[in-house]
Amino acid sequence: MNDAKEVLFEITRDRLNTGLRGFPVGTCRTSKVDPMEGVSYVGYPIAELVELEPEAVVYLMLHKNLPSDDELAAFKKDLSSRMGLPAVVLQGIQNLPKEGHPMEWLMSGLLLMGMTTKTGDYMEDALNLVARAPELVAAIFRVRSGWGDPIAPDTSLGLIDNFVHMLDVPGADPARLGKVLSTFYILHMDHGGGNLSTFTGKAVASGHADLYASLTAAMAALYGPLHGRANQDCLNFVRKVGTSDVGEVESYVRNALANKEKIYGFGHAVLRAEDPRATIQYKVGEEICGDDPLFQTAKALRVAAVKVLSGIDKVSNPYPNVDAVSGTLLNAVGLTDSNYYTVLFGLSRITGISAQIVDERLRFRNGKGAPIYRPKYIAEDQERRSTKG
Repeated sequence: MNDAKEVLFEITRDRLNTGLRGFPVGTCRTSKVDPMEGVSYVGYPIAELVELEPEAVVYLMLHKNLPSDDELAAFKKDLSSRMGLPAVVLQGIQNLPKEGHPMEWLMSGLLLMGMTTKTGDYMEDALNLVARAPELVAAIFRVRSGWGDPIAPDTSLGLIDNFVHMLDVPGADPARLGKVLSTFYILHMDHGGGNLSTFTGKAVASGHADLYASLTAAMAALYGPLHGRANQDCLNFVRKVGTSDVGEVESYVRNALANKEKIYGFGHAVLRAEDPRATIQYKVGEEICGDDPLFQTAKALRVAAVKVLSGIDKVSNPYPNVDAVSGTLLNAVGLTDSNYYTVLFGLSRITGISAQIVDERLRFRNGKGAPIYRPKYIAEDQERRSTKG
């Protein structure tokens, strides 16, 4: 922007009470979403980054450039040195009520971590969170699912291999599980600056709340069924369809639409082509669980749902999004309880949100940081009144 007074968006009355949709309120240095090309991180297409080690993509988010081999080795060593949760955090997790949703457990765990490990330095806390969040999430899985006590991290392993080690999913193949989780982790790491969870986390941090409190608020935003729980709903939808016959799936989709039911996993607020994150996951599915019945159903939906939705004028994007097949892959490699899928989403998104908070607090406005968020609301239906008649 060459002109600081450039008009980016016209604010008219019909734009009020629309969830700030499309309103530019700031800048984002970590990622962007192009309608046709999809998500990129710091200019790199997501399809290229998914082949890298997860730590390299974390480094990119925080430093805005990919690491050299030496930088990556040093970064991995640094993250490993930060691993390990205080016993009081793990004990707190074990005392949480099983009736609580896994996301409520994640929020509780983040608050416990903030009480016991925060430094007050946004970058230091971001690095500590990235290093320790996998242990927190693994403990949530194990304790709440009844798999056993939390497993200590193995600091000789990388982030995702260590996460697989600490999960120790009963009956799962570690290699297949690691492939899916590594892919999931990178693909969900960031998604521009204006999605609800990221915006919430940055808004809370703008009041100079610490990173743990800010991330807890972000995870509360992610918890909602219109945001982070979409992958859970998508798997349940695939299960409900229950067939991989394309013709039968097409009939199911048409009947569902006629009954005003949702077609989960298709469409996107910004994209106008198939989400490249979905394309990547379909490819991974072919490699590791091509014969899985639910994956076969998801593939049939990729054909049938697009065909049906493409014929509806008001549908601007009939294509699969990131949630269309992610739950199916997680289920295929042993993570069969979809209630935990948003926690995995949160584990990944912690990195992107932390990186954006670091930018807003430490780097924007020549190091002064972005000011506290304070949008204007217009008073309505509040004509002057009096209790005195």
